[in-house]
Amino acid sequence: MPDKHLFEYAVLRVVPRVEREEFLNVGVIVYCRSLGFLQTRYELPEARLRAFANGLDLDELNARLHAFERICQGRATGGTIGQFPIAERFRWLTATRSTIVQTSPVHPGLCTDAGETLTRLFAQLVQ
Repeated sequence: MPDKHLFEYAVLRVVPRVEREEFLNVGVIVYCRSLGFLQTRYELPEARLRAFANGLDLDELNARLHAFERICQGRATGGTIGQFPIAERFRWLTATRSTIVQTSPVHPGLCTDAGETLTRLFAQLVQ
């Protein structure tokens, strides 16, 4: 039986009006310390977002989500936060915030392949 690895994940949410606490799931971020894995996957379903929050600036939203991706990669393109150790980057990305892009609480699980887990969670929670 393949080794199981502890992983953590959070769902990326678009929250157009923070005071209403309504959101649309648009992505997932997965962190697995033992595999050195930190990746995110997202998509912006334009028709659903326009119906959900007409007037939303999709270019700005895409730029914010792309910043999550750059920080996960951990290179200079991720800015100062992208240079943090992998665990600190995950904690920074999943910290509570009151902006248009928020994350769900962090959830744990066990996996054998973190990339496959990211794909599965994305399909289950976003698509």
